[in-house]
Amino acid sequence: MKFYNITAILLTLLMVGCSSNSSDEKFETFPELDARELYDSAQNSLKENNFAGAIRRLEALDLRYPFGAYSQQSQLDLVYAYYKKGDTENALSSADRFIRQNPRHPNVDYVYYMKGLVKFNNDVGFFQDMFSAGLSQRDASSAREAFESFSELMRRFPESKYANDSRQRMIYLRNRLAEYEVHVAKFYMTREAYLAAANRAKYVVEHFPKSPSVEDALMIMVTAYELLELNDLAAQAKQVLQHNYPNSTNS
Repeated sequence: MKFYNITAILLTLLMVGCSSNSSDEKFETFPELDARELYDSAQNSLKENNFAGAIRRLEALDLRYPFGAYSQQSQLDLVYAYYKKGDTENALSSADRFIRQNPRHPNVDYVYYMKGLVKFNNDVGFFQDMFSAGLSQRDASSAREAFESFSELMRRFPESKYANDSRQRMIYLRNRLAEYEVHVAKFYMTREAYLAAANRAKYVVEHFPKSPSVEDALMIMVTAYELLELNDLAAQAKQVLQHNYPNSTNS
């Protein structure tokens, strides 16, 4: 009897789960629409900024007609729709899938660009801007990944129509990463971890030489080396600081 009750409960839960899934719009296949109608319906949803609706239709199109005339374009549109909906994980996985399956597609540069854009917005999104900590004080992993994606686009497709925008975003990200490293170096200084502070500052000078944070980085290097009594290194850092920033307070 007890076994029967447990089995009945499990069957009931399974039926409820199946019922729930069948009513979930995400799993719609739109059997009444052919490929062209599905694609047109998805495009109308995109134009209306109904990205959830567009995703449902594009996913159905991709599922039902994986090798059809609209297959590649629907995959491109899915990357965009996921991005606009804020679904970072699916946007990136869809982009990687497209690149893997269509490495020579004429619009593959767009997909590389979208990968960078997804990660870029993940770093400087609206909700993150509401935190009290400044951008330079937050984790920089998304910024590094975005920089790498844009860099890959520039390397593979230097003549792409997305190259100029990517270049400008890379400049921003370069400065963002330099600011983050300086922030970490300052944190180490407060903890009296002077060697670690000097190394983070040195990283900024060597890897982000055109960023506005170089002056601060050199100042940290001077102070840290002096406190470590590494006088030769302190003198070298100070010489570079004086040469490039003669008006600096530590010059």
